[in-house]
Amino acid sequence: MARRVRCRLPDGAGLGTLRALPRAAILRRRCCYKDRRRAMHFILTFSCPDQPGIVAAVSTVLAEKGADILETHQFSDQAARQLFMRLAFTAPAPGGLAEIQTCLAPVAARFSMTMRLHDAAVLPRLIIMVSRFDHALLNLLYQVRVNWLRAEIVAIVSNHQDSATTAAQAGIPYYYWPVNRENKAEQEDRLRALVAETSADLIVLARYMQVLSDAFSTEMNGRIINIHHSFLPSFKGARPYHQAYARGVKLIGATAHYVTPDLDEGPIIEQETARVTHSLSAEDYVAAGRSVESQVLARAVKLHVEQRVMLNGHRTIIFS
Repeated sequence: MARRVRCRLPDGAGLGTLRALPRAAILRRRCCYKDRRRAMHFILTFSCPDQPGIVAAVSTVLAEKGADILETHQFSDQAARQLFMRLAFTAPAPGGLAEIQTCLAPVAARFSMTMRLHDAAVLPRLIIMVSRFDHALLNLLYQVRVNWLRAEIVAIVSNHQDSATTAAQAGIPYYYWPVNRENKAEQEDRLRALVAETSADLIVLARYMQVLSDAFSTEMNGRIINIHHSFLPSFKGARPYHQAYARGVKLIGATAHYVTPDLDEGPIIEQETARVTHSLSAEDYVAAGRSVESQVLARAVKLHVEQRVMLNGHRTIIFS
């Protein structure tokens, strides 16, 4: 069967020009077309002081590399005079990630950029931490299984044994590490070692009911996501649904945020609410809240692993 060859003709050229092309020229165009099909998929994010010429400079470098830009988002914070940008693109890169990084380095230096480049084919590696309630964990496992959440769960850590069977069924290593005042620092050291051993990119606290130390939270800044069973900043701390019930609120919700040394004060990634009425019990509030928590956490993790979240001080820029 004949194979279709796509080639670009000079302006004004007709079919006769194509017939006149030597076979070597056609093969070169065919190889170029094959290289484009083998092009790598990258995601570039950066922030820098805002000024004219930034987008043009980045686009020029990518064009010179033969890149095809698939998606682009940008936001200029006028108050802070900072530009935030995310680009998804494909480009021929025999040298991989390092080759594109080298090409972009002069532009990054010129505009004082904080830049990150990711190979979109590499799945982010997650450690999920959970206590007794497993609804958020189960939803994350499902979303990974159906490929809605493109990530690899490399470990499940818990201070209880309740989810051991779930982990075994999913074929994921399960670490049962009970925590008390005496061994808290030791268990955190084990977690630190596990992050290094598994090359984990992100820790997800899927209703993990232990507070991480200030030192560990600072060390992992921007790499730990927590689901708080409340629509922050209201009803912080323990039993927020019971607090909401006692106050007679008409909306309950959940908040996914990055973990910082300030308890439940980290930059917010995603939130959602559910309407409740006076006819519901405190237990009904809890049940409704768990559904919201599962959805909010999964969306927040998806935004993070797709490099759609950028930190802007205590706020987040979300490119959805």
